[in-house]
Amino acid sequence: MSEEREALRLIARAPMRTVRAPDLAGVYAFPASALGALARRGVVHRLAHGIYCAVPPEHIGGTWRPSLEAATAAIATALYGDRIPVLTGLTAARLHQALPRALGVGHVAVPTQRRPMRLADRDGEIRFVMRTVANLDAVAVTTELGQALVTTPEQTLLDLARADPRAEDLDTQEAIDALRRQCDPAVLEDLATRQRMRATHTRLTAGR
Repeated sequence: MSEEREALRLIARAPMRTVRAPDLAGVYAFPASALGALARRGVVHRLAHGIYCAVPPEHIGGTWRPSLEAATAAIATALYGDRIPVLTGLTAARLHQALPRALGVGHVAVPTQRRPMRLADRDGEIRFVMRTVANLDAVAVTTELGQALVTTPEQTLLDLARADPRAEDLDTQEAIDALRRQCDPAVLEDLATRQRMRATHTRLTAGR
């Protein structure tokens, strides 16, 4: 039991209360097996292969799972470190309440290339986008697993417009229309200039 208490203490104190199995190598000889046992008891929740998060005390033993947005941030944080990944694209739009429908794909900007990762608790995946994350205009938001970084409405709007220049994706265009109402025009123009997205900004201001 002392090992379990120590493991749960480490998970609770980890960024976004999420760990990879190797993070508990100092506690368990076989951390993957131990985490699997804790997950079966409903004490921790398996997000993806080898990645687990703490279950809130009021939901222990139940069927709780975090939102896709929180799970995306938590998994990326476990892989890259605290306050490094930045939720982006339609995932950021969801957090800015610019897209009401739930999605099956989480989008997160990270500093290195990484293949998509399947989620273990739902039919969905995380797509990692390699960006210079320090250059992104981002803010901290609170999720059920802790604070995560997300692109600002202005950054999200520019990113979505650049990704769908022909206005072919309905979800993207719905999010763009909603984000327009949240953005400060001066901030948007300045950001587009600094990030060399003037052509994208021109399309947006022309109503495309």
